[in-house]
Amino acid sequence: MALTLHCSTSFSNLKDKRSLKTLDDFSRIVCFAQIRSSCHLQLKSLMQETQLACERNLNLEDRRDEMWEKLHQLSDTHGKSDSRVPVFVMLPLDTISFGGNLNKPRAMNASLMALKSAGVEGVMVDAWWGLVEKDGPMKYNWEGYAELVKMVQKHGLKLQVVMSFHQCGGNVGDSCSIPLPPWVLEEISKNPDLVYTDRSGRRNPEYISLGCDSLPVLRGRTPIQVYSDYMRSFHDRFKDDLGEVIVEIQVGMGPCGELRYPSYPESNGTWRFPGIGEFQCYDKYMRTSLQASAEAIEKKDWGRNGPHDSGQYNQFPEETGFFRRDGMWNTEYGQFFLEWYSGMLLEHGDRILAAAKGIFQGTGAKLSGKVAGIHWHYKTRSHAAELTAGYYNTRHRDGYLPIARTLGKHGVVLNFTCMEMRDREQPENANCSPEGLVRQVKMATKTAGTELAGENALERYDAGAYAQVLATSRSDGNGLSAFTYLRMNKQLFEGDNWRHLVEFVKNMSEGGWNTGLPESDSSRTNLYIGFIKKKNVKTTKEAAFV
Repeated sequence: MALTLHCSTSFSNLKDKRSLKTLDDFSRIVCFAQIRSSCHLQLKSLMQETQLACERNLNLEDRRDEMWEKLHQLSDTHGKSDSRVPVFVMLPLDTISFGGNLNKPRAMNASLMALKSAGVEGVMVDAWWGLVEKDGPMKYNWEGYAELVKMVQKHGLKLQVVMSFHQCGGNVGDSCSIPLPPWVLEEISKNPDLVYTDRSGRRNPEYISLGCDSLPVLRGRTPIQVYSDYMRSFHDRFKDDLGEVIVEIQVGMGPCGELRYPSYPESNGTWRFPGIGEFQCYDKYMRTSLQASAEAIEKKDWGRNGPHDSGQYNQFPEETGFFRRDGMWNTEYGQFFLEWYSGMLLEHGDRILAAAKGIFQGTGAKLSGKVAGIHWHYKTRSHAAELTAGYYNTRHRDGYLPIARTLGKHGVVLNFTCMEMRDREQPENANCSPEGLVRQVKMATKTAGTELAGENALERYDAGAYAQVLATSRSDGNGLSAFTYLRMNKQLFEGDNWRHLVEFVKNMSEGGWNTGLPESDSSRTNLYIGFIKKKNVKTTKEAAFV
């Protein structure tokens, strides 16, 4: 089976559901078909006219200028749609190898070609702190990323780059392990309080604790200075590509790159869905801050520790004294603690985003920040799982408006997850409402005047998930500015999965109003993607990279 790119605007039937074994297999069989001038151009509005010309043996060259003028008019009309939502696709987590090189470049080249033909706007890649600065403080290696930027540019795609200051490994979807830089881990081994800590003293090496943001704990530099130097190095290396190929910088602000505490770590079975998680405020820096805040309001006892009755990772709200319906969360003490805990997170985001704004402002690249879609226990009064993550959102308080305002202050796009989820898909006992959560975040960003973009939280290939994203992108008067699909892998290129993606991208480009794409479509698509049997390929020219 081969994936062949024709100079046509037609999507063919994708009846063949057999899949490519690997992305390498995919790259080896990408080929360009010999194009004849007869009837391979199938512009929907001009198809009958062109076929008639063929039948009358007219010279297609005589009609070329007229046809391209009409095609240009179609393209211009399409591009002016205010409701268009560009779609990006996340690249594999290990796109750059531990040695700093681009992984599987031939497979990547073929994959980018296919994504471009499907109408995808661009791709997203993690710029891992643990890879780029692994050889020592301020020793940066961007070479693998430079190769990727050139390849993306060659295919006419755009690039979103995540400043990933967190560890890869130990969370949902993590398929590889990329720890923090070795020299940082060395400092952590000397001072374990540099990382988040729970009530039982369990340390989490995913991300540096925000409690030491402004302290020179990383060989004479503060974490904020380290992040700033990293972003400045990226800016200097890719200054000619910013705003052109690199259109967005997503600023990592916590575990998984999200603005949150690591309250639900999956590593070693610590947390399981739908547990409420635990507060992460027990390193010495966070405890010092809590103590100072309590003393400032003359409540010294409140600053000795976090809530003693907030339960354990895998409990439910009603099993705890703090989160149950009439629990301590809704008392004067609970409000004090939650305001401090969530306030520390907002200040952390504000510091990093201010630094990023100072570095990237004027480059033409957007800035974005990611917020987690914590939808379990959303229907309860306390919203326990959100509270432990640092989002002070309860039945009586909107926790997402302050976040939206913090990002909006710096002109940063709020990128929200779980856009593909529906309430009826969730287990009843977890009191989930991803749809309600998304509606609340959309309202918060609308009120704050903050741009909203989206992602899917889990890998999904089914039409139902795409339909949910389409509905979300156009509802409530606050549509998405962009959507990033998680994630590119060999499954994405399988027959039905690929067809669903093509349908989705086309519908998003038209504002999400089309409910479906016919299996054979001939409108507004530059290239044709189809799976065909090798024996049907007669005369081909293989691409140079094969």
